[in-house]
Amino acid sequence: MSLYAFAGAIELGLVYGLMALGVYLTFRVLDFPDLTVDGSLTLGAAVSAVCITKGLNPYLALVPAMAAGFMAGTVTGFLTTKLRILHLLSSILTMTALYSVNIRVMGGRPNIALLGMPTVFDPIRSLNVSPFLVSNILFILLVFVVVSILVWLIRTEYGQALLATGANPKMITSLGVNTHFTVITGVGISNALVALSGALIAQNQGTADVGMGVGTIVAGLASIVVGETIFNSRRITTIIISVVLGSVIYRLAIAAALSFKVAGRSFEPSDLKLLTAALVVCALVIPRLRQSIREKGGGKAGKG
Repeated sequence: MSLYAFAGAIELGLVYGLMALGVYLTFRVLDFPDLTVDGSLTLGAAVSAVCITKGLNPYLALVPAMAAGFMAGTVTGFLTTKLRILHLLSSILTMTALYSVNIRVMGGRPNIALLGMPTVFDPIRSLNVSPFLVSNILFILLVFVVVSILVWLIRTEYGQALLATGANPKMITSLGVNTHFTVITGVGISNALVALSGALIAQNQGTADVGMGVGTIVAGLASIVVGETIFNSRRITTIIISVVLGSVIYRLAIAAALSFKVAGRSFEPSDLKLLTAALVVCALVIPRLRQSIREKGGGKAGKG
């Protein structure tokens, strides 16, 4: 793997780590399978790109992008809690609707170019930092801020309500907690983080495209599973950090696989989805194999 590929994998791992944190909130904390993220990532990119082309500061453009993602998430939460539509179907409906919404946001076009426009990376570039490090420095800072806020949020009364809603909604309802509000805002916060990731990706790549969110949910799940498998822990702080590190490791594994050659032939970028699926399967199976080996070993020791 070249230095350029390595730096690029770290960069993607960090920025998509923000998306993985959003997926973690729904899938692990709320136990809510949310496919809205495939659309909200593009929504964040589209809103951010439009704001920048209209002359808004690129940092300020992240705010409406997150707000749009939050609104998309609340729609999914509302469909599930108030209209009693199955959560998986609700997210699919919102994701489908967002395809049209994203094109509308971009003025009826499938993409918006940001070449030559100001971005959040400009202040760091002005410091004469190596091109390999510009994006990584900013993403590390943003990830640190987001992780710190999430750790603080989970430790608040609202955060404990989120955990309880995902673990035992009937119990927490009996204690007087409005689980509908918790689910709606929780899914909203999740998609706000995904939209933030999309806005940063658009500014980093210089374009927002209507198809850039396809497969987002799979990448998010892969990051979570890889992080949990490697950094097996029950501490919430460690878990949140492991999600981001899982995203980085996942991107490094994909980059390594794409550069790996078998019989003189290497993987193509079109094989990315196949590699992702294989990686997730391995990450899911390995813990079960370990558990099975431990149980067999314990059984033999007991007989001895």
